[in-house]
Amino acid sequence: MAARRLLPRWPGALRAVSAAAGTFPRRVKVVEVGPRDGLQNEKNIVPTPVKIDLINMLSETGLQVIEATSFVSPKWVPQMADHTEVMQGINKLPGISYPVLTPNLKGFQAAVAAGAKEVSIFGAASEVFTKKNINCSIAESLERFHEVMTAARAASIPVRG
Repeated sequence: MAARRLLPRWPGALRAVSAAAGTFPRRVKVVEVGPRDGLQNEKNIVPTPVKIDLINMLSETGLQVIEATSFVSPKWVPQMADHTEVMQGINKLPGISYPVLTPNLKGFQAAVAAGAKEVSIFGAASEVFTKKNINCSIAESLERFHEVMTAARAASIPVRG
């Protein structure tokens, strides 16, 4: 009814709005990646307590999924070198998942040892980007994903790709 009053000049607009609303999903999953993706490219190392505080504050916002950190080599991503300390330092609230990015089996194993209950894997469609981003080819990345998926399945740990 309110939409009809707002759109009096376009009688078909109400039908279009109603039809479009019917195609929206009933539920949307928002994954906050700021603590990982947002911080990993910062030039200055963000102190671990600041990362922990950021994640704890995000936990209070009502978000249900907060990607906390990345278990990658500190050689390639120095900003994420404190991944274990971050995972062990955050207040894990009920109803919120705190997945971590794991590019390979070694990262997966370190993440599980640090208390991760959910992990993420990532890929790219470009050989150049994949080589630059995770230091391997697309084919090699798929092999790594298979190893992570196999280990995650065995440990009953959810994986998001």
